[in-house]
Amino acid sequence: MKSQLSEAYNLLIDKLESWFNAIVSNIPNLILAIVVLIAAYFIAKYVNKYVTKLVSRKIQQNSITNMIGSLSSVVVVLAGLFLALGILNLSKTLTSLLAGAGVAGLAIGLALQGTLSNTFAGIVLSFRKKIQIGHWVETNGFSGEVIDINLKDFTIKEADNNMVIIPNKMILDNPMKNYTLTTKMRVFLECGVGYESDLDHVEQLTKETICNTFDQIEKPEDVEFYYTEYGGSSINYLCRFWIDAENALEKMRSKSKAIIEIKKAYDKENINIPFPIRTLQFDNKLSFDMPKETENSFSNN
Repeated sequence: MKSQLSEAYNLLIDKLESWFNAIVSNIPNLILAIVVLIAAYFIAKYVNKYVTKLVSRKIQQNSITNMIGSLSSVVVVLAGLFLALGILNLSKTLTSLLAGAGVAGLAIGLALQGTLSNTFAGIVLSFRKKIQIGHWVETNGFSGEVIDINLKDFTIKEADNNMVIIPNKMILDNPMKNYTLTTKMRVFLECGVGYESDLDHVEQLTKETICNTFDQIEKPEDVEFYYTEYGGSSINYLCRFWIDAENALEKMRSKSKAIIEIKKAYDKENINIPFPIRTLQFDNKLSFDMPKETENSFSNN
């Protein structure tokens, strides 16, 4: 029994001595690995600030710039970690870490498939020069000013001050109309005049009114005017003209201004804008005579 305990004790001492010798022999590598990790930490902080500052010149979204800066610093730290493990001759550990990271990354990617798609879509949208904060856009049935583009969603402020939040993936997968990319917009105005009106005079008066209302229209001939149909109570027309505008709100204001000025001009010239009229015709004569039985019943009461 004593011999067995003595043998076990000797084996433990030998093992501890071998570990101690290994640590002593690897002290230079350990110190070098620690120095590499510390250097990687400070380099990562510098890279984070530099990349964030560089990216912010092209991207206005703080969430995107901060994410890119953080990713760059993580890459530097991981590079320092792998280098430190290589210095310590822990290549097997490094291989295990890479394998585990791959499996974990696959599992996380499957679990967060929708979230990751919105994240990547947000990054793509941030680098698109034709879509910027402050632009007036129309997409997915909504129109308004772009307020924010982050890693998850796309925020639009409508003309009625409502906020619409749309996932980035839907923005990337669906068509978008950007009104800010052009400095001109076309206004469509439909109206009707009475059948007794002088149509040539109506056309000329409408063109001159619009030309005098908007400075960007140089001459009445620049205004398009077409009679479209014989309506139930009016002869209808379509009027089209270009204005200087970059969003739908300016277009709506210009259309409202044109309607007001056209109405004033028509009133001065006694041009009628008729409203719909319905004529009811009764072929049978209506009798309002009260039946005798009913009349007798009322008289008895």
